[in-house]
Amino acid sequence: MVSKNVKIVNSEGFHMRPVSAFVKEMSQFTSDVKIEAGDKVVNGKSVMNLMAAGIRCGAEINVVCTGDDEEAALNAAIAMIESGFGEK
Repeated sequence: MVSKNVKIVNSEGFHMRPVSAFVKEMSQFTSDVKIEAGDKVVNGKSVMNLMAAGIRCGAEINVVCTGDDEEAALNAAIAMIESGFGEK
């Protein structure tokens, strides 16, 4: 298991477009991807779970990856989030 805290920087937070892109990217990995936001822990490969979490700009989240390709999954997730999904 690997994890890293990261801040949501795009102004609209985790809305439909970035969530869809994130899920598409994370689905390429065999590892489980979880997003911890406050008291919520959601499946990082589920559009519905991520949308329901209501993650806004400025939120501090923890990305947790577990599995054979956990390092690659974590690196990809962090890169996407830190880039602001191209929306900063």
